[in-house]
Amino acid sequence: MGSIPASRTIVRMPFDFDAVTAPFRMQPGLRKLAPGAPQLTPNRIGDRALLEKTAVLSQHAQQALLCVPGFDAGPALQALLRHAATEHPDAIRLSADGAVTALHLGWSVQAASVQGTGPRAIGRGLRALPPEWRVTGLLCLAFAQDFAVIEADAGRLPWLAVCLPSHWAPHEKIGLSFAQVHAPVADNQTLLAARDHLARLVTGAQRWERFVWTITTDAALDNHPQRRARIDWPAEQDADAQALAALAFWRTEHQTFIPVPDRGQAVFTIHVQVQSLAQTITRPEQARVLHAALGSMSDAVLRYRGLAPARRRLLSWLAQRGAGGAGGATVPAP
Repeated sequence: MGSIPASRTIVRMPFDFDAVTAPFRMQPGLRKLAPGAPQLTPNRIGDRALLEKTAVLSQHAQQALLCVPGFDAGPALQALLRHAATEHPDAIRLSADGAVTALHLGWSVQAASVQGTGPRAIGRGLRALPPEWRVTGLLCLAFAQDFAVIEADAGRLPWLAVCLPSHWAPHEKIGLSFAQVHAPVADNQTLLAARDHLARLVTGAQRWERFVWTITTDAALDNHPQRRARIDWPAEQDADAQALAALAFWRTEHQTFIPVPDRGQAVFTIHVQVQSLAQTITRPEQARVLHAALGSMSDAVLRYRGLAPARRRLLSWLAQRGAGGAGGATVPAP
């Protein structure tokens, strides 16, 4: 096989819209993961996440794969491998000889040796990685999720495998505590007040999840600030509410935690998805809830998320989408 084929058609995202609440607050939003609920999403040839991750690991691996000197990521990586093979035996196979095979991709890593007959771009990218990162690289490509290790002690992040960050640079976060990581976040008081409790919670035996969302101008999954400059919202004279909404995208993260309780750690999974806002907000009740959430964002949060120049027009568009819902109610225009 040669290069990776073009991206497949985007499927509708498994985002739980109950995570959109008003008034909007920057808060943990953790909830227990339902028993048996999957935490990983296998990539297949042609998937957007695979295409973008392959490009990142081939060209910018040093920005994506990071470890604090002296930290032993082996136990957490083994826990992630076992979880992946148990949850998706059709996607990952662990062999007695130590080989890890990504079945959908046609590549395997054994003792740092890369073997397979899948797309050559994947094999080249894996072989270009330092030997100690090749199994991690294979996992990054085999699944849509990015990964990090979080420690119970202050929520430190000593290990990152993040190809698709949302406007943050992994090299600036490696080794930091939960409080340090979230210091730049607007209206972060609630998050920081719960930092120690949250770190202990997610590194226990219970599995947890949370959802994060925003509206953006960028359709790319990879939003590393050194690789993707922010795309400004068009000025009001250039795009009214309808035209602006047509350029808007719904960016979400489904975050989960795979416990490694005997080490006081968890593997943090991050599933980024992006879809046209117009294709996402298809029901009046969704528009009304999002209108209320966006309308209640503080000025600080709007600036942090880059939404300030677009809020008035987005609210106007959502008001139109929300009209004619249950009971004929309409969302008041801003």
